[in-house]
Formats: sequence, C-alpha cells, structure tokens
Amino acid sequence: MYLRDKKICFIGAGSMAEAILAGMFNQKIITPRNVSITNRANRFRLNELFTKFGVVADADYREQSIQEADILILAMKPKDVGSALSELKHLTNPRQLIVSVVAGITTDFITNILGHSAPVIRTMPNTSATIGLSATAISSGITATDEHILIAKEIFESIGSVVIVEENQLDAVTGVSGSGPAYIYLLVEAMQKGAVQAGLPAGMSRELILQTIIGAAEMLKETGEDPAVLREKVTSPGGTTQAGLEVLRSLGFEQALVACILRATERSKELGAILSESKT
Repeated sequence: MYLRDKKICFIGAGSMAEAILAGMFNQKIITPRNVSITNRANRFRLNELFTKFGVVADADYREQSIQEADILILAMKPKDVGSALSELKHLTNPRQLIVSVVAGITTDFITNILGHSAPVIRTMPNTSATIGLSATAISSGITATDEHILIAKEIFESIGSVVIVEENQLDAVTGVSGSGPAYIYLLVEAMQKGAVQAGLPAGMSRELILQTIIGAAEMLKETGEDPAVLREKVTSPGGTTQAGLEVLRSLGFEQALVACILRATERSKELGAILSESKT
C-alpha cells in the first residue's frame, strides 16, 4: 500500500473529491487523520465532508494542510485552477506529489504555475466514480516516476478501473469514457421510448434495458471476445435482431457514434487550449 501514512490534501470539495474520498475509505487505504480537504469559501460544504468522513475540513487550517501534505489532489473547477494555484503555490514544494482531476489542464501548465519540479499526475475519471465504477485514465508529467504512477493508480483503483496512457491521449479518453456515460444514458432513453411505444410499461422497460446492458457488458468483459463476434452470435439470419440492426445501420447508427467520439475528443482539445490561454 503506497498510501500508508501519506498525508493527503484535497484542494476542491466537489462531487469528484467526495467520490474519491469515499472510495479510499471503502477500500481502507487511508485513515481520516491523514486526510484534509479545503476549498475557497464554502464552510458548509467542508462541514458536510467532515461529518461524513471525519477528515480535517476546517478552513482555518487550510494553509497548514496544504503545506504538510505529501499528496495534493487538485479537484477544483477548471476555470479556477490557474488563480487557485497562483494563490497557493507558495505553500507547495517539490517533494509533494500533485494529482490533478481537473479536465483540460496539462501537467506542464500546472508545473509552470507552481514554479518548481514537483511531480504531477493528470487523471480523467468519469461520473461513475460516485458508485465506485469509474473508468479512469492517468498520465504522468515530466518529473513523475513509476512510484508516483503507482500511488495514483492505488488512489483511483479505489473508485473503479485504471489505465495508464500518454498525456496526448487524454483528449481521446475524454471523448470515450469521460463523456461516455452520457452516450449510454441517451441510448437507454431511446430504448425506453421504443419499448413503451411497443407496448411495455415504463418501469418494466427500464428494468429489462438496464439488465440487458449490464449483461452485455459482462459478456464482453468475461469472454474477452470481440464485440462483432458476440453480435453475430445473437443475430440469426432473417430474425428479429437482424431486422433491428438493419434499421440502425440505415439510420447511420455506427457512423454517428464514431463521429460523436471524434467530436467530443476535438472539443476536449479546444477547451484545454482555451483554459490554458486564459490563464497565461
């Protein structure tokens, strides 16, 4: 366990910070006395997290918590990262590990604001972190070592699965798994509409659709087979599945999903450039 006895300070107290906290406590890889959380002004939110987790969440100890931390987890909003780091950089030092969950902000950008060589790990979890089922990608900055990557991996494995990627791949990760839950939710919405129009009650439709998606995902995971192979196994010539798939193809279903992922990836790059330029 790389986190044993490490002091961790969260800068930012939103839903992602809470999800990571919950995951680490559920996995018993940290203890409350070694964790602090801070934000700029919302004492009510800090009190909520203190009550829930027992961590240090007192705004009066903000500077001390940041200075004493071995690991700083940046969990503020992207628009606030430049001003927050500029305000707090004098409290940081090169021996700390900086872990960012801030979308669109590069490791070089963080390093340049801090003005020293502290290792930086950049991550891209998704909203399923709130139930411990995130798909998270992590990448390392120029001064981060293998040990720093393993520390970050331990943190994010507490809220789901982790892959290690090059930083220039994180925009694609954003387009696939970062935004991916929304694509699945839209799919479910459409399937529910179709099911109701076909004559099924809404509640029953939802139950059937969710279990179908869960089962299909588990089949992909457990069998390791290519999705095309599994699809062919379900599709009998001239049967119902083939009829449905022919409609999806005629309406450009596959092309739309590919275009969706590519556009989301491009938008991630655009937003990253905007955020970086606005804080230089």
